[in-house]
Amino acid sequence: MADDVIGVGIAGFWHVHAGDYAREATAHEGTRVVAGWDADAGLAAEGARALGVDAEDSLDALLARPDVGAVTVTTATADHTDVISRAIAAGTHVFTEKLLAPTVAESERLVAAAHAAGVALVVSLPRLSQAEIVAATALVDAGVLGTVTYARVRMAHDGWLGGWLPERFADPVAAIGGAFADLGCHPAYLVQRLIGARPAQVTAAYGRVTGRAVEDNAVVVARYDDGALGVAEASFVTTPGAFAFEVRGTTASLLFGFGREELIGKGGALGDDWTPVALGEPVPQPFDLWVAAMRGAADPSDNQRAAVELTRFVAAANTAAATGGAVDLDPEGRS
Repeated sequence: MADDVIGVGIAGFWHVHAGDYAREATAHEGTRVVAGWDADAGLAAEGARALGVDAEDSLDALLARPDVGAVTVTTATADHTDVISRAIAAGTHVFTEKLLAPTVAESERLVAAAHAAGVALVVSLPRLSQAEIVAATALVDAGVLGTVTYARVRMAHDGWLGGWLPERFADPVAAIGGAFADLGCHPAYLVQRLIGARPAQVTAAYGRVTGRAVEDNAVVVARYDDGALGVAEASFVTTPGAFAFEVRGTTASLLFGFGREELIGKGGALGDDWTPVALGEPVPQPFDLWVAAMRGAADPSDNQRAAVELTRFVAAANTAAATGGAVDLDPEGRS
């Protein structure tokens, strides 16, 4: 392995994206996968065998390897705080599946620890780099839509209808929730990017179509102080799968994915008819940000702030769904 190529360990094969991040590490010119570990010896052996790398029998052994300078964390969400804390303490860079941690306090401690240790910590928030989202947020930021009054983002798949989503995702302790704590993270952070990171209030309705212990169908509504509403939807019981969003403003609106897989706009400078919107140049993916941050060529602070606020949003949604009430969030950051 060349001196400038970073050896990556796979910390956990619990999550379905473990293989995806391993493939990113293999494909990236700056990283290579060298070993894997999972608390479940069977998952560890299976995952490492599929990648053609060593399986370590403990996290400590993985972190102690001289050829491991970084880890991708795809354990159960409930284990993130412990695993990421130990990696940071070992001086090992971390790329992690969302959520960063189960609670806001834990997320903030992890970010602070990474800063203190000089460790590059990046959370996978990939939809922020999707071409249609990049184009939409650029228009929002430029004021082309006027003031945004409504944004809705839906992500759904047929994981529990098609039988391909592992049953461990139904463990309310390990997964810290169901569809919203996993797939719902994407619409949540997109609503936050389109309207604002900190809504004033969050309400939620969770459904259990398949009768599991966690929700497989979720709708969360975020109300902002200026009256804007954000709707984040997630489902494990939708066929065909879907990614769709709409952004409505006082001047113009945008749509994507509602039977038309392209970004279209209408109103104001976008014209009087629904018209395709130019997408512009690609932007770096979260994995690219991580590699650049490990090399001292990028600052992951914006990613970390978004990850902490995402935890706040999801935790509020879970509380709102459990209690049947609304959860107030202080926009000044005191809650």
